[in-house]
Amino acid sequence: MAAPMPVSPLAPASFPDLPVIKGVRFASAAAGVKYQGRTDVMLAVMDPGTAVAGVFTRSKTRSAPVLDCQAKLGGNADAGAAILVNSGNSNAFTGHFGQSSVAEITTAVAQATGLPSRRVFTASTGVIGEPLPHDRIVAKVSELNDALDEGTLEDAAQAIMTTDTFAKGASATVGIGGQTVKIAGIAKGSGMIAPDMATMLVYIFTDAKVGQADLQEQLAEICNRTFNCITVDSDTSTSDSLMLCATGASGIDATGNAEFAAGLERVMLDLSHQVVRDGEGATKFVEIQVTGAASDADAKVHGLAIANSPLVKTAIAGEDPNWGRVVMAIGKSGAAADRDLLSISFGNVLVAEKGWVAPDYKEDLGAAEMKKQEITIKVGLGLGAGKATVWTCDLTHQYISINADYRS
Repeated sequence: MAAPMPVSPLAPASFPDLPVIKGVRFASAAAGVKYQGRTDVMLAVMDPGTAVAGVFTRSKTRSAPVLDCQAKLGGNADAGAAILVNSGNSNAFTGHFGQSSVAEITTAVAQATGLPSRRVFTASTGVIGEPLPHDRIVAKVSELNDALDEGTLEDAAQAIMTTDTFAKGASATVGIGGQTVKIAGIAKGSGMIAPDMATMLVYIFTDAKVGQADLQEQLAEICNRTFNCITVDSDTSTSDSLMLCATGASGIDATGNAEFAAGLERVMLDLSHQVVRDGEGATKFVEIQVTGAASDADAKVHGLAIANSPLVKTAIAGEDPNWGRVVMAIGKSGAAADRDLLSISFGNVLVAEKGWVAPDYKEDLGAAEMKKQEITIKVGLGLGAGKATVWTCDLTHQYISINADYRS
């Protein structure tokens, strides 16, 4: 196994202080699924009445836990719910063994918590194609259940990490009719990040009261502006899972409330940016703003073509203002573009316009923008009102080092 990675230079200074979300408790343990000397399993148990929403990878080879979760969404919430997550093994491409492992784990959690197995959700993340040693997880379920505590969300964030170099958390407090509801979430993700849901595991909890159907619709909508707008390496995982649980413990109905939606989006955007900031080997955080496209959809296609281009990303790593590679990415994207209407800026430095380099552009100005840790690339298409913003990181030698020996 590779040596522990240094913390990303783009990491936040510290893990945030997350509020306690009434109606949900957490526990974590070291089961030894793959990693030694650290926790690798977390359990969350929610009170009766908790609505559970989720969005998942659209991979055609998605894992057994993902398939099981998708089948269970929308069920009766009277009994409460539980989520068990392991890191180190994705339980993907494991045939019928994968389904059996999910059944063994959900049964064990159901017996320990008193919940019906149809309300026990699981997720696994890590190596693909190796049978999950579920017996090690099952052996820890009783210990996890006994240790449940509402104040240990940070420990849960630590337990679900794989190649992450820091635990990720975010929260928001929202005022509704003179009262407050709280939202807090955790995420893991560093590599195999591409926007087709989002390539990671994310769990968000709120004490607001929201019906399952409304919660599901809201989650999917905001996901398209946050997690579905990030990429690290253009590779979509077999295990993407983003679950949002509304316990209703505050007694405050947030259904259709705009402030609640805005607070939820802040949490999801924060977590999605943290995933990019922990991109494997990343040294620069990159925002790509596309305006003037024929449609919002076209703008997103252009933005992701730039964000997923190895040539653009390696140029950024080398601090080379190679705007020609941005031109290349736009041209290959397949979305509408007109060479002679195109403009490109690095930060506030206009580098190209009207089918040619900008008259006042000087290479040292572009190079200065590339030396920054946070870089903005602006693209104007001049075709319409379509716009989109996507986020990515640079591609460095360290990405190869991390992934060349991930299984060894």
